[in-house]
Amino acid sequence: MTSKDPAGWRLAEVWGDTVDLGHLAWAIAIGTGISVLGFFLASRWLVTVVESAQLAHAYAMLAGLAGCVAAGVICARAFPPKREVTERDTSSDPEWRREVLQELAQQPGGLGTVQDLPPAVVQELRELRLYELFEQATPSRSA
Repeated sequence: MTSKDPAGWRLAEVWGDTVDLGHLAWAIAIGTGISVLGFFLASRWLVTVVESAQLAHAYAMLAGLAGCVAAGVICARAFPPKREVTERDTSSDPEWRREVLQELAQQPGGLGTVQDLPPAVVQELRELRLYELFEQATPSRSA
């Protein structure tokens, strides 16, 4: 799924996140370049230092992995996130609360009952003023 954003980005969803395809291509190129370069440089140097060629190859692979991490840091700095997080106060909307409770009830294991909750969770629900909401939504044990 791709779309054109007003800012000029060509956006796509990758692994549940929104990315700019141009930045993604650059990030792949940077990651490949740094990790392969790190591997080859470490491989050439380690062959002269380490007794076993197999051990030198294994250490060079670690250098390539370190290059992947370095490339990740570079790309994270160079290409900021494209998503915008917006919040709206839906906590006082009873219809929204009902929908959320229905979604929770459909999850594996169901909604459960407030009587099954540990005291610390009950206290937290009361502090968030959500205890009564869950109490009304769950069936009682006598039912």
